[in-house]
Amino acid sequence: MVLVSPQIPPNTGNVARTCAVTGSRLHLVGPLAFDLGDSALRRAGLDYWRDVAPEVYHDWPDFEARALRGAAGKLHLFTARAGHSAFDADYAPGDFLVFGQEELGLPPALLAAWPERCRALPMRVGQRSLNLAVAAGIAVYEAIRVVTRYNRAR
Repeated sequence: MVLVSPQIPPNTGNVARTCAVTGSRLHLVGPLAFDLGDSALRRAGLDYWRDVAPEVYHDWPDFEARALRGAAGKLHLFTARAGHSAFDADYAPGDFLVFGQEELGLPPALLAAWPERCRALPMRVGQRSLNLAVAAGIAVYEAIRVVTRYNRAR
């Protein structure tokens, strides 16, 4: 899971906890609005932090250079305004589930660079968005479901 410029420490802590229990890697792309030693972040992640070891990047170009170079996985960019459902994606091991900051989401330039990789979670019309940690949890378990089904079929 990739969080781009997260703003709320408890959300990041909850995503870290989800990463720990699912065996997912956590990538934090700056700028971060908090210090990784923030007590609210640590409290939300409880004692799961020792199993997460997040990789931290200065910004998106740093993430691209260090994490995407040579990576087999593809990006899935989550936004409430995507035309493709997260439930129709073809997830594979090593894919990156990318989420933006709580208030603004992912940068428009990033979404425009990969429009076919933009994913949305279904919501009622007129609702703005899901909580970041909730959306990340739904997405990672859907990806696990798809990958598990694929592996059973092989």
